[in-house]
Amino acid sequence: MEFFLREKMNETVVHEISPVWDKDSRILILGTMPSPKSREAGFFYMHPRNRFWRVMPVIFGEKLSDSVKDRKDFLMRHKIAIWDVLASCKISGASDSSIKNAIPNDFSQIFSESKIRHVYCTGKTAFSFWKKFCAPVYEHKFGITCVCLPSTSPANAAWTFEKLLKEYAVIKEFIN
Repeated sequence: MEFFLREKMNETVVHEISPVWDKDSRILILGTMPSPKSREAGFFYMHPRNRFWRVMPVIFGEKLSDSVKDRKDFLMRHKIAIWDVLASCKISGASDSSIKNAIPNDFSQIFSESKIRHVYCTGKTAFSFWKKFCAPVYEHKFGITCVCLPSTSPANAAWTFEKLLKEYAVIKEFIN
């Protein structure tokens, strides 16, 4: 029983949520790996206490429903692409600090077929994996810049909603 619990807590997860983007996308927002709640819902930042979907509409002066379709429409309307740095890894629950055996996603198609030149990572772990795996491949080739934003995860309680709004407002700079 103990072995089963230990394995379940540190399971290999393969990213199965497709990126949201199109040829008009101007920025790319990257998390590390979808949480169990996000994997269950089949979309990004779906833990009910994650503040991402509370922060984003406020920045753009909008209201947003809980539906995945409305969230995708919001992203496309604002030329925002969204995905995660990792394609697979060993992880315990949603704990980024537990990640081992990380394999990055391939961003070649997104960068070559869109207008994205600015990447924003939602948290230090996503940023660290970007710098390790992706920056050497994509930053020079596509002229990509990457900025680390604070995590909107409920585990990042030190960041108030107001502080998150102030930090995330920077993404509007490259939309138009």
